[in-house]
Amino acid sequence: MLKGKTALVTGSTSGIGLGMARALAEQGAHVMLNGFGDIEAAKAEVSQAGQAHGVRVSYHGADMTKPAEIEAMVRACEAEFGALDILVNNAGIQHVAPVDDFPAEKWDAIIAINLSSAFHTTRLALPGMKARGWGRIINVASVHGLVASANKSAYVASKHGIIGFTKAVALETATTPVTVNAICPGWVLTPLVQKQVDARAQADGVSNEEAKRRLLAEKEPSQQFTTPEELAAMAVFMCSPAANNLRGTAINMDGGWVAQ
Repeated sequence: MLKGKTALVTGSTSGIGLGMARALAEQGAHVMLNGFGDIEAAKAEVSQAGQAHGVRVSYHGADMTKPAEIEAMVRACEAEFGALDILVNNAGIQHVAPVDDFPAEKWDAIIAINLSSAFHTTRLALPGMKARGWGRIINVASVHGLVASANKSAYVASKHGIIGFTKAVALETATTPVTVNAICPGWVLTPLVQKQVDARAQADGVSNEEAKRRLLAEKEPSQQFTTPEELAAMAVFMCSPAANNLRGTAINMDGGWVAQ
């Protein structure tokens, strides 16, 4: 479905971003990865997913707190593949603390990576999408973009912000062939969430499995984690012709969290 298109997925060397990169490659899109960790393993996984379509996979290590590096990444993607058709803003970090104990540098980093980086990628990618007459911008927000939880002031603020940003840009592009939407996962067992599980297991003196059960029981009525594969399938749908008029949405995939 996406043969000949190019996708840039930020924060895509593990977790949700890697799942989305893999799914887009399976649909024939060339992919530029970004992030930290085991880069070669991520590239190999995405390359294998797109092997049947001759997909090419590249990587750029832009620091998502630095606008100049973000611009270099977008330009590198356009130079290498000739276009940037699908932008998935997925990079994100988390810190948990009461607001009166929240380190100022952690606040600044979370806002920069979770929110401001999406502004920079979008402003740089959008002119090319408009010129070519097709584009998809998918912002990975969070259920915390729709509701709040205590001790996550920066994360909640950044994710509420990304949903507002999604709506604004969707209105600005409403008469163009470029669509802008957000996906709002509930609990997904990514490395980011596993850290919270580990901390809870230690604090409560329980097993990792019991900590997962307690985490889900508090918020997610389905009692199960949303998977990166499920979120990736939604991203693929957003790139399909069926989603041509899907604009400015924030689709929560949260096991009923927000329905409560």
